[in-house]
Amino acid sequence: MGGFWHYLFNHPGEEVWSWTKTTLWLGALPVVIGLLIALPIGWLAHRYRWTYPPIVSVAGIIYTIPSLVLFLVLPGILGTGILDPVNVAVALTIYTVALLVRVVSDGLSAVSPETMAAATAMGFSGWQRLVKVQLPLAVPVIGAGLRVAAVSNVSLISVASVVGVTQLGQLFKDSLLQVTLARQVDPAVLGILLFFVIAFAFDLVILLAIRLLTPWQRAVRS
Repeated sequence: MGGFWHYLFNHPGEEVWSWTKTTLWLGALPVVIGLLIALPIGWLAHRYRWTYPPIVSVAGIIYTIPSLVLFLVLPGILGTGILDPVNVAVALTIYTVALLVRVVSDGLSAVSPETMAAATAMGFSGWQRLVKVQLPLAVPVIGAGLRVAAVSNVSLISVASVVGVTQLGQLFKDSLLQVTLARQVDPAVLGILLFFVIAFAFDLVILLAIRLLTPWQRAVRS
């Protein structure tokens, strides 16, 4: 354990901090953009039920594509450099959309017909029912899927270090070099710790957002 602290305090702090910032935005931005894209697609699958099977099937197939393959293929499609972090952000956005499409559709479908009928009786239009009734009531379901997507994305970021994209996954490459040199694996311990902290922080932020967006749940528990 002493070797771990030695590595932490003697490795250039600016470099680790730079890797941390890259990891943070690579983990956060795809979740936000992916949610914004998944919402209308999920609504489409909910509104027109005949579209649900093909949309969910395609999303499932996309989610099974190995991340390393996407990291290598996207530069040719986007016209970016293979070391560009944008490739990772786009790949993780694709995974987020693929994961959340079904969650959004199922969350909207979980709202009871009685609730929707009551909203209609109150004079709500179709758009008002979606925004003021369905989406708020679907927040817990969508939030649960968002938590899975966020943590999953954080774990996938480290894979990008294999193709040379510099972020906290670089610590695992440093650890591999140290093992080769018959030294301790302190960078890996630091990497695991930092990835855990980032994943936990994302999960906590989403939990707090769900809590703020569903005040009626606290009222029911009280």
